[in-house]
Amino acid sequence: MTGTRPDWVHPAFRLVEGEEVFGWAEIAALPVPAGGVVHADRPSLVLAALAAAEAEGRGVLLARGTADPDGWRPGQGFTVTLESSGTTGTPKRLCHDFARLRGRLRGVADEGARWLLTYDPGAFAGLQVMLTAVAAGALLVTVPGPGAGTIAALAQAARRHAVTHVSGTPSFWRAFLMALGDTELPLAAVTLGGEAADQPLLDRLAERFPDARLRHIYASTEAGALFAVADSRAGFPADWLDEAPDGLDLRIAGGVLEVRSPRAAPGAVDPDGWLSTGDLVERQGDRVLFAGRLDGLVNVGGVKVSPEAVERRLLAVDGVADAAVLAVASPITGHLLTATIVPVPGAEEAALRAALRAATADLPPAARPRALTFADHIPLSAAGKKSRKGPR
Repeated sequence: MTGTRPDWVHPAFRLVEGEEVFGWAEIAALPVPAGGVVHADRPSLVLAALAAAEAEGRGVLLARGTADPDGWRPGQGFTVTLESSGTTGTPKRLCHDFARLRGRLRGVADEGARWLLTYDPGAFAGLQVMLTAVAAGALLVTVPGPGAGTIAALAQAARRHAVTHVSGTPSFWRAFLMALGDTELPLAAVTLGGEAADQPLLDRLAERFPDARLRHIYASTEAGALFAVADSRAGFPADWLDEAPDGLDLRIAGGVLEVRSPRAAPGAVDPDGWLSTGDLVERQGDRVLFAGRLDGLVNVGGVKVSPEAVERRLLAVDGVADAAVLAVASPITGHLLTATIVPVPGAEEAALRAALRAATADLPPAARPRALTFADHIPLSAAGKKSRKGPR
């Protein structure tokens, strides 16, 4: 590919990929696969492929292994096709204009930042972090491996490079806090995305990193980056339903959040420009709170139950560092819920079990986990999320 540096790449940008350090000259020298399909497992290759696609005026597919790339065609113009993670359902493929992807970059003015990449490089969130670091002339620290590498390896890299900016899913942050232990990090920015941020986690992060700018971002592969909430509270202000920021329109239809955004992928919206996000929401006072995914609802004895809503109950219990609620097949009820709990160090198991049972005692019987298992960690997908696909 050409070695000319694109105008969206700051000359001071540097990439740490494992033990290798790349400037733009080294990235530009990487061989890029023909045909526009790039297996997005290395940030350096993703950036090289983007630059090559722009130079040739064609599209690029950042393949994550969730769908067969055969049959994809780049089309006309510089576009980026992303694949969703398929955490709760069938992966989807959405095409975005590159200029739109760059239109909502945040943190670009943070010169001298040292970013840690915790997301899959081919994910929407991972691409946003990379493009933000590239535009700011920041140092981007990455760890090779499945997804963005193991949590322990990410924590080690964060210590070694004294990272200042970290963006990750709430599930990542819970595990990352445990992996860090008592290590101090000079964080200036703490960002959450990809899953709903719960209040106990936001409170823990604010206490652990009191000098950091704390925000949670709402975005999706289909809609792009929509809005950021920076008041350290879960959900978003209810008055945004009347007047949302940044040219957005928000509404609730059948308990599901719908958005209208100039940054949404054209093929994902209805004729009036509205996109159903699939996120269940509830208006409570001056907030709109997220209550799980529509496609995550399961049938337990004829009752529709959200495992994520039950999970948030458990996460609010003192002594719980992390939790995962899954639906497993049952020949009698169709499904039943099970919960895996990661206790904080020193928590007494019997007392914690009693507290967990009490936390769900007022829920319908179908929404109460039938089994509680204790573990030292919760496995995460390559997207940094808890898999909602239990045994069938």
